[in-house]
Amino acid sequence: MSRYILIVDDSRLSRMISRQFVTNLHNDWKIDEAGTGEEAIALVATTAPYLILLDVNMPGIGGLETASRIRKSHPQTHIVLLTANVQHSVQTAAEELGLGFLPKPLKEPQLHALLNSLETNS
Repeated sequence: MSRYILIVDDSRLSRMISRQFVTNLHNDWKIDEAGTGEEAIALVATTAPYLILLDVNMPGIGGLETASRIRKSHPQTHIVLLTANVQHSVQTAAEELGLGFLPKPLKEPQLHALLNSLETNS
């Protein structure tokens, strides 16, 4: 089944890596990218992503605020934080918003396990 994924990260390299990892497992999925939280919110307003992979530390609106805003309008969208900021406070905030959490640097087996889990539970 084809899905729509949004990858949000201010690092172009991180977006490219995430895109490649998703494509390696699901080459038929549509993938868009955003470099800021503001871009992500604008894209989500006109689309319905199945999954958003979202960096925490970005200029402008950070990942947690972006997720909070998106969650209000798209409560069923899967949102997973990708971050090197693995502090307990970030993980707690992610849990409170109902977000998934994967540490950076992202590893392909971790992302594939997450994708397979989402597909199994859908």
